[in-house]
Amino acid sequence: MAKTTPVEFVREVKREVAKVTWPTRKEAMITTAMVFVLAGIMSIFFFLVDEALSFGVRTLLGIGG
Repeated sequence: MAKTTPVEFVREVKREVAKVTWPTRKEAMITTAMVFVLAGIMSIFFFLVDEALSFGVRTLLGIGG
């Protein structure tokens, strides 16, 4: 593998950063909102699964009123 000098490395990094397509403000806001919505949905889902499993274990073991 060829060795790269620090100066060449910085040039390559600048070249690669120039290729990056940054999201628009609208795209970033929509993506952020989707993350929050999906995180909320997943938290509800895992809460319900946890409650169902907890109920099943309590029923099997006869623990709790």
